[in-house]
Amino acid sequence: MRHKRSIPNRGFRVADQIQRDVAELIRDLKDPRIGMVTVNAVEVTPDYAHATVLFSVLIGEPAECETALNEAAGFLRNGLFKRLQIHTVPTLHFKFDRTTERASELSALIAKANSTRAKDD
Repeated sequence: MRHKRSIPNRGFRVADQIQRDVAELIRDLKDPRIGMVTVNAVEVTPDYAHATVLFSVLIGEPAECETALNEAAGFLRNGLFKRLQIHTVPTLHFKFDRTTERASELSALIAKANSTRAKDD
């Protein structure tokens, strides 16, 4: 039995490739519930069985979009099979990423705090 050597950073490279490919494949979906989606990150389990795709939405309802993407996950995974040259193509799980939303909320709070401080000085 040959020992399988692990390739350094392979998980990151696979996740990065999945992120690019899934972003392209999402553009081809015709579902009206899926608005303008940005794939922010992909987290792949060590065994490559599952990948969590974190996305944000510019136009559209996040919860509706998440449902539609998870319904289309099988179709998207099938598209990945054709693009990726890896033995195991992970099952995709889509999750709405609130990071950008939170960042803009924090920016607004900071701007508000700075403007009230400027008035006090």
